[in-house]
Amino acid sequence: MSAADATVIPVGDAYDVVVGHGVSDRVTGLLAAGVSQVLVVRPDSLAALAEPVVARLRASGLTVHEASVPDNEVAKTAEVAAGLWAVLGRHAFTRTDAVVSVGGGTVTDLAGFVAATWLRGVQVVHVPTTLLAMVDAAVGGKTGINTAEGKNLVGAFHEPAGVLCDLDVLATLPQADLVAGLAEVVKAGFIADPRILELVEADPAGATRWDGPHTRELVERAIRVKAEVVAADLKESWLREILNYGHTLGHAVEQVESYRRRHGEAVAIGMVFAAELAQRSGHLSPEVVALHRSVLESVGLPTSYDGASFEDLLTAMRRDKKSRGALLRFVVLEDVGRPTRLEGPDEAWLTGALEAISTP
Repeated sequence: MSAADATVIPVGDAYDVVVGHGVSDRVTGLLAAGVSQVLVVRPDSLAALAEPVVARLRASGLTVHEASVPDNEVAKTAEVAAGLWAVLGRHAFTRTDAVVSVGGGTVTDLAGFVAATWLRGVQVVHVPTTLLAMVDAAVGGKTGINTAEGKNLVGAFHEPAGVLCDLDVLATLPQADLVAGLAEVVKAGFIADPRILELVEADPAGATRWDGPHTRELVERAIRVKAEVVAADLKESWLREILNYGHTLGHAVEQVESYRRRHGEAVAIGMVFAAELAQRSGHLSPEVVALHRSVLESVGLPTSYDGASFEDLLTAMRRDKKSRGALLRFVVLEDVGRPTRLEGPDEAWLTGALEAISTP
């Protein structure tokens, strides 16, 4: 498939997400006029994957600097961000210059945060290289770094100038990472687009292939769900919170495991927990709870967890950004495509839901 076959998904009037095969050469078209310097932020391991993007930027007459950052969540620290600010300072980046991220969700979060805070905001273009980043992290303008107290507790809203999703790079992903990214795709199905669940149920093996028969449709549908939500709610009021379905426990699992578990795996566990919680609170039928397990398990995602105590997980969940004071708040479902908010759930519901997911 040629780059001419790209799909352009608008995020309101703010920016576009370009999806297709072999579309890396479109990166310069997403930058605003007047840019003279670009900082390309990418992990060491993705130097070769970033090279076509760097070459295209240089061929357009731009001065390109490259900055390597660690892989995975260890990149999202104040120390790494400060190192990138130092690079921008040494090269005298101005407000008309830009940052381009090439990498997974940790890189888009980090580079977006650095762009948001340098001179109080310079433009950023994201070139996500993982399924997770394409359908979630790169879209929506949420940026952040982690602290010892929790994930993404320091951050800013900073809309990108554009997002470029070249589906060909998914061929380079380890299979476990591709499968983990499906959690965010399935999440979009549960909160807004049941067709996603139907496609996965019809061919779970195909859903786990980068070149599966429905992969592009799944990616585009998941992006459209997020694009429609964030276009209507840029700063995370209730509507945007629905995108955090499964994330309250998911982030807690990541934290107690020191971010050694893949984000998508943790979110899959978190969605089953949220479904069990919704059933106990009278919101959700047992049939939809079972659907969570069947869809997630069909693609190889985890649906059970016993790696930490209830007390440790509860402490971590209280740090969730949706919490208000001591009041825990969860996104739960009343049915597929019908998310709602559950505030201050009974502790018996919480312990019961955790017990329900503690055994396979």
